Amino acid sequence: MKVITAPDYSFKNEVGTLAFLAGGITNCPEWQDEVIEILKDSDAGVLLNPRRKNFPIHDPNAAREQITWEFDALGDAQIFSMWFSAGESDQPICMYEYGRNVAIHQQQGDLKCVVVGVEPGYRREADVRIQSELVSPVLAARITDNLEDHAENIRLAMEAFRDNTLESLW
Repeated sequence: MKVITAPDYSFKNEVGTLAFLAGGITNCPEWQDEVIEILKDSDAGVLLNPRRKNFPIHDPNAAREQITWEFDALGDAQIFSMWFSAGESDQPICMYEYGRNVAIHQQQGDLKCVVVGVEPGYRREADVRIQSELVSPVLAARITDNLEDHAENIRLAMEAFRDNTLESLW
């Protein structure tokens, strides 16, 4: 599986299915590395990883560059993946991104392109599950609680999108 990490815009030139790895970064474990490791042998497409190895925290322009990259990558990705980790943070930006992107995919009629997981111990788990259920009981029913299943659902969604078989997924 190919991985493109912020702030690299080469995803704009990719032909395959793009999946964005949304989820906690600040004060959260490096769960993205685990998902990438699980999916490393897949040929389903390209993962867009917002977590940089070295974020230039002292650069006043870095936050704008990061947020802009994420906004653009989310706009181009066919698969929206959100992982709520049980880190130290409630991840309020993730809650915003989840709501925004679920609404976008719902309007487009492609909720099957939304993959969500909640690690046990995430303090706002009930909020995520209730909001998801209100949007779609089917979406809520496929929320995973471990990274292995979450990664598998990302792979399945990417392959279904690539193969034009979303209707038969889930």
